[in-house]
Amino acid sequence: MTGQTHRFSGKVAVVTGAAGNIGLACAKRLAQSGAAVALLDMNADALKSAVADVAAHGVAARPYICDVTDIGAVRDTIAAVVADFGAIDFLFNNAGYQGAFAPVQDYPEDDFARVMDINVRGAFHVLRTVARHMIDRRFGRIVNTASMAGVQGPPNMAAYAASKFAIVGLTEVASKDLAPYNIRVNAISPAFMGPGMMWDRQVELQAKVGSQYFSTDPKEVAKQMIGSVPMRRYGNIDEIPGVVEFLLGEDSSYMTGVNLPIAGGIL
Repeated sequence: MTGQTHRFSGKVAVVTGAAGNIGLACAKRLAQSGAAVALLDMNADALKSAVADVAAHGVAARPYICDVTDIGAVRDTIAAVVADFGAIDFLFNNAGYQGAFAPVQDYPEDDFARVMDINVRGAFHVLRTVARHMIDRRFGRIVNTASMAGVQGPPNMAAYAASKFAIVGLTEVASKDLAPYNIRVNAISPAFMGPGMMWDRQVELQAKVGSQYFSTDPKEVAKQMIGSVPMRRYGNIDEIPGVVEFLLGEDSSYMTGVNLPIAGGIL
């Protein structure tokens, strides 16, 4: 690998939700560009495999078991990352939970609380803790994972949509608060992603709800969902890492507070 491939050499990236599909794909892309990567997740077995995949690109990679809803655990983990790597340049703030599918009047209260706890409080804990380190260095690049659900408000997803609307707002506020310290904060909003478990789960659960918006036949629901996308297809996970890399890099040096749609979303 030469030239552009190593543009992140000497940089350190933190990726949360790093054992999941999006987190791992982006961690590998950053490693391919030369960044050392700290991978945070709650799934110890999947995290071990993820670290091996990232380290295979010839960079330093370390696993950290971290519950982002626990502010003490986040502080301790970020302190450990700084001790291990010396600094944090990039944050891909990606950990999340999709939650249940149900109309708002029937949405389970405990699940709503769990979604908000992981997707909003957890993202805030990580962003604030890493930002404090970046402020001391007067440098940082942060990308939060939002969603087109946080822009368009899909039916039967009250908690997830509310949490991602919150991430868009958090991104905009943080971009203003942190700009004086040479810290840029942006977000990505993936639309429908497939194929795979997450796509199948969405289709099956929307069909099961039986709302006026979707058929009760999962095959028809899949067609209806894809038909709502201008490009008439779902996105692939491999379409996400390039956007994240762009927002973390200097090609986007004048961008902050921006929420970029991925794979067919329109803002």
